[in-house]
Amino acid sequence: MADIFDVVADATRRDLLRVLLDRYTASDTAHGRASAGEISVGEIVEKLGLSQPTVSKHLKVLRDHDLVTVREEGQHRYYSLDTSPLEDLEDWLIPFLSADFDGGIDEGSTVFAAWSGVQVPEPFRRAAETLQHPTDAGTALGRRAAEASIRLQDAQHDLERRVIEPIKKKLGRQGDR
Repeated sequence: MADIFDVVADATRRDLLRVLLDRYTASDTAHGRASAGEISVGEIVEKLGLSQPTVSKHLKVLRDHDLVTVREEGQHRYYSLDTSPLEDLEDWLIPFLSADFDGGIDEGSTVFAAWSGVQVPEPFRRAAETLQHPTDAGTALGRRAAEASIRLQDAQHDLERRVIEPIKKKLGRQGDR
């Protein structure tokens, strides 16, 4: 039996997952069947321009690997996305995508701790005690906090660029932004 990597390796199945994801994310504001994130085989055929047997064959593989759930209504079947099996894929990918992401984050943690009031590290306490004007320490700390905030925003941007976007691209969802 194929594993999750084999399942998402197929471009047609990734396209199906993208359509299901689009319906799933649109379900927050829609009503009717779409409110459950469901989509019919006929709608998928129309969206992807594939034959019904091709769509059904690939949906069966997705169903066999618990990536979709199906609800039958007469002769019609309505599919919805179940993302939980993709967590194994995500767990495997994250270390590779974030291998060189760790650098530089820890150096800002001390400043952030001081800024947030969690615990002022000893070096900051000593620095504040040695200054003649405590406002100088506050100003210096404020500057450091601002620098840490900028580094945090940069780290967030790097996370988006190095981790989130590649995962979306691998799953064929690059245009969802």
